[in-house]
Amino acid sequence: MAKPPRLDEFQRIARFFAPLAGEGALCLKDDVALIDGPAGTQYVLKTDAIVEGVHFFPDDPPGQVAQKLLRVNLSDLAAKGAMPVGYLLTTALTVRQGEAWLAKFSAGLAADQRKYSIMLLGGDSTRTKGTATLSVTAIGRIAKGTAPLRGGARPGDAIYMTGTLGDAALGLSVAKGGLKNRSAAHRRFLLDRYRLPQPRLDLGRKIARVATAAMDISDGLVADLGHICEVSGVAAIVETARLPLSQAARVALKADPRLLEIILTGGDDYEILFTARAVPGRLPVTQIGRIEKGQGVTVLDGDGKKLRFKQSGYRHF
Repeated sequence: MAKPPRLDEFQRIARFFAPLAGEGALCLKDDVALIDGPAGTQYVLKTDAIVEGVHFFPDDPPGQVAQKLLRVNLSDLAAKGAMPVGYLLTTALTVRQGEAWLAKFSAGLAADQRKYSIMLLGGDSTRTKGTATLSVTAIGRIAKGTAPLRGGARPGDAIYMTGTLGDAALGLSVAKGGLKNRSAAHRRFLLDRYRLPQPRLDLGRKIARVATAAMDISDGLVADLGHICEVSGVAAIVETARLPLSQAARVALKADPRLLEIILTGGDDYEILFTARAVPGRLPVTQIGRIEKGQGVTVLDGDGKKLRFKQSGYRHF
């Protein structure tokens, strides 16, 4: 008798955890939870974890590990237009992460607390005999009812994103010893984009005023846009000719066109992906496609040909 197919991340959530979700959890179909606060406000709650060997390497600078941990959570607050309030920190560390490692780790957190005006509120610390696992629960605040969720995209909307696409996925290749034929400057740039996300908090508050749906790009553009399409009940068309690419990514892609799949599906960009009827010209964002009736995400190359990928994005299971 054949074994039933293994559940993926979102099937696991739907089967085992969605029945437990309470008010404010948005049926576990978004990146955040919303809880009413005082005087017409809402608190935005987000938890993300990073695991040694999966999201960071054992020899990565501890301060940058701390900053990545905090920033991947701040990125979700940014996508909802939230102001950071505070965060909870949980560390499950091995004997390899001793006092010297922790001193550098906490210094990285301190630097980003100053940069993003956020403070530590508590958490937990424990030891593990496995790999180190770090988790942050970030708390932000918005005006009630202003957060752009995944389910608001409608046919006729345009698709936009902040920043550039694919740098972090290419940076991961650099971290693993790849792209050796690229310049040292480009390799450093891409590695920095992988290690140090840039949460678009200020820009996110402006985007929230016009966005019909929004989330950050963590598991890959195609996969994350697919989440918006699924919850909104729409289809998306992405044109590769419109994709915003850094100079380092453009040079790498020109040398090896096969990298386009990594750029579109690799993840770790932590840019804001959103839909809107229109945006003010002063907003530094790029239109990459459109929303139509239907379902799923279609990616078109420069000749209008539909592209196919091995998978749409990073899979945890």
